Amino acid sequence: INLFADATMDKQFIHIDPEKSAELSPYKVTIAHGFLTLSLIVHLGASIPPKKPEALEGVYMGVNYGLDKVRFPGPVPVNSKIRARHRFMSAELKAPGVIQIKREVTVELDGSDKPVCVAESLMRLMYG
Repeated sequence: INLFADATMDKQFIHIDPEKSAELSPYKVTIAHGFLTLSLIVHLGASIPPKKPEALEGVYMGVNYGLDKVRFPGPVPVNSKIRARHRFMSAELKAPGVIQIKREVTVELDGSDKPVCVAESLMRLMYG
């Protein structure tokens, strides 16, 4: 979290100052930056096996194309464990050999029923 604060120059106390957070933050502990949580969706998603692996045969490259909608409904307290799940939304042929996949990615916090991030992720798969 501190390295992310340094890299992004977002050094708000709720991320890096445990004493001030204990005193002033509604969470009472430091929390991860929302954009740090968002940036982990690619890493977290890599642990989710595809439901139809054969659909990925011939893919030589995947490119993060962006996001349609992102929300951070809950905080990620320091030292928490998170995981992600995906829900397929659509696939669209963008060019010969290029398919855009849209997935809803939900990042969950261990021990909580409330998600910490919900994003509509766009990925372009290049087939060759």
